[in-house]
Parts: sequence; structure tokens; C-alpha cells
Amino acid sequence: MDYSLTLDAYLGGATPSLGQGSSVATVITCLASAAVELSELIAAGPLSGIDGRDSGTNSGGDRQIDIDVEANRLMCAALRKGPVAAIVSEETELPEILDSGAGLCVAIDPLDGSANLANNISVGTIFSIRRRSRDALSTFFEPGTAQQAAGCFIYGPQTTLVLALEHSVDIFILDRRSREFVLIRRGVRIPSDTAEFAINMSNRRHWNAAVDAYIDHCLLGASGEYGEDFNMRWIGSLVAEAYRILMRGGVFLYPADARRNYHEGRLRLLYEAHPMALIMEWAGGAASTGRDRILDLSARMPHQRAPLIMGSARAVRDLNLLHQGVQPLYESSKAPLFARRGLFL
Repeated sequence: MDYSLTLDAYLGGATPSLGQGSSVATVITCLASAAVELSELIAAGPLSGIDGRDSGTNSGGDRQIDIDVEANRLMCAALRKGPVAAIVSEETELPEILDSGAGLCVAIDPLDGSANLANNISVGTIFSIRRRSRDALSTFFEPGTAQQAAGCFIYGPQTTLVLALEHSVDIFILDRRSREFVLIRRGVRIPSDTAEFAINMSNRRHWNAAVDAYIDHCLLGASGEYGEDFNMRWIGSLVAEAYRILMRGGVFLYPADARRNYHEGRLRLLYEAHPMALIMEWAGGAASTGRDRILDLSARMPHQRAPLIMGSARAVRDLNLLHQGVQPLYESSKAPLFARRGLFL
């Protein structure tokens, strides 16, 4: 492949339906510019004055460190330069209205997995882009199918951009000499039959029977129903897990479980589950809660949580089938979460 097509050229000419001056392309360009700066900060670590100092807690009560705050500043400053009506960020409690008449709304996790930086593990920025509906705030409460584009920047041995746009998933790498992202893979498709799963096994005693049964099938290996030995992976970094699935296949599970505050899962719907689901589906895979397709869900709060099972379509299908015979962990009331019944509730 000719590694000469830059992200700017791709957005301006390689995707004709977007066209020059597209607002979606402009927002992606703004985010890419901020990602270059953030990548350099992460690579320098304490040499840049970023040393993991505690900066309080974020909107969901998770520990926040100095790089989280700086990542949020960089990404939001970049988005203010684009045609963005409103932002929902993991690092801020309330949505921020920028230009209520602008055409797009963005949900973003500025630095997913920042705690892993202490161990030199890949982290990333996850984003979701939507067309503004009747007003900026109501846009965020539409189903995941309303997303126009989504993606993630991964800060690891290389800095890469996984971009779901125009029903295709393409991958770019940052050329540090030119400070530009360059296309390296087009039309990524998730391998369908990889015998690999990713889950935090230390939580097994809290799982529901469906997840437990699936992992049992995998652990039986060649003597079990799947007829082959499985590998287990667990990085603890959502962007790294997603990238491995895109390259190698398999399935990732962060299910709801019986622990306090985990009945609805732990990942955030708007800026983690929704964009990851779009990436997975447009790469030929699937994403589910175990009961519902992630892209069919609508949030009722900006920082709504959700279970996430993603990866090869076959594995996600098998997990959905297993969940059909399992009692939900919690029954929803008259106002069901996500305006639907049966989301592990």
C-alpha cells in the first residue's frame, strides 16, 4: 500500500460524499490536531511536567489525574474551533454548549485508561460525532445509530487513529516527522473465528449465568463445544482491546455484574460504548449488552453507563443467545433505562 495519503487529503478528496468544507471532516481534523499534542505530552511523561498528580474525581466519581485534565483541555479547545454545538466529556459533569446553531455535537472521553500510563500501557481518546437535532442537548439522547462518525486515537508504540466514517473503518498512523496522520489500512474487517476472549476473570464470582457459561465453553478448549483452544487477553485499556479485535478478532466483555454500582455496567454509553459499537459494526463485527444491540440504545443521562460485549459477530451472537435464558440482574421500573426493557436491569 502507498503510505502517502494524509488524513487531510483523505477527508478532502478520498471521501467524495463528504466534500471540501464538510463539518464532520473539520471536527475530525480538529481532534487530530489535539491528538498530536496529547501524544507528545504522553510520550514525554514527567519530562513534560505531567507526573500523574491527583486532580480529584471526574463526573462519574473516578479518580482524575493531571493528564486527564490536560487531555480534556486540549480536546475541548480544539472542538471550540470547529462547527460544534455542544460537547459531552467524561471529565466534566454537565454538557458544554458552544454554538447552539452549529451542526454537530460531540461526545468524548479525552483520555481513556489514563491509570495505565503508570505501567506504560496504551491509552486513547474516544469520540462520537452526531448531527445536531432539534436542539444541542437532545442530540445526545438519541440512539447510537444517529452517530455520523466515531473513532479513537491510540497512544502506544505508535499513535494511531481508528476512524469509522461513511460505513467504513480505516486506520491512520501519526508520522512524527510531518506531524500528520497517514492512511495505513482501508476497510478493516474483524476476523470472524479467532479463538480469543478478553475479560477480567477476577470478577467471575459476580457474573451472571450467561457470561459464566460462555467463559466455561471457552475454557473447555478443544474438548468443548467450540472445538478449539482459546487464548485469554486482558489489557484493561478499552482502546487497546478494541484495536486488538480489529487486527486479530475475538471478543471483549465488560458485562454488568452483581457488584454494587455494576448492575448497569461500568463503561459510559455516549463516549465509550456507542463509538466502539459503531467501529465494531462497520468493521463487520457486533456490539451488545448481552440483551440489546448497543447502537439501538438511547441514554437518559450524559454519563449513562452500559455493559459492553464487542467483537466478532459470531461471539456476540452466542452471548446474546445465552442471555435469553438468564434472569436480568435488576428489573427496571415504569421508566426503563434507555427507553427499553431488559438492559441487565
